[in-house]
Amino acid sequence: QVQFVESGGGSVQPGGSLRLSCAASTSIFSSYVMYWYRQASGKQRELVAAIRSGGSTTYTDSVKGRFTISRDNAKNTVYLQMNSLKPEDTAVYYCNKGPGRLSPWGQGTQVTVSP
Repeated sequence: QVQFVESGGGSVQPGGSLRLSCAASTSIFSSYVMYWYRQASGKQRELVAAIRSGGSTTYTDSVKGRFTISRDNAKNTVYLQMNSLKPEDTAVYYCNKGPGRLSPWGQGTQVTVSP
């Protein structure tokens, strides 16, 4: 099973920025689609962004133009640069891989956006 360790979360004011990192324990990281999900308190987990092995990316509408997903295959790490943060971005952020069945979730990293 692939394991993930997310980091980089914190508390910021609206308009601030954070960069999340996710390290994956796998030797074939470069072949995976990598995802960032988030789960706000009391809500279902939602897919935020994806990056394919070739580097193409997709985003949920609410983060387009503000978030950027990237990957470093040499470090088995996927990143999420989050700019212009809003209170509604407050959530625990998780990464995972595809295609196919998701791996067990990591501990996630908390992002809190408040004045």
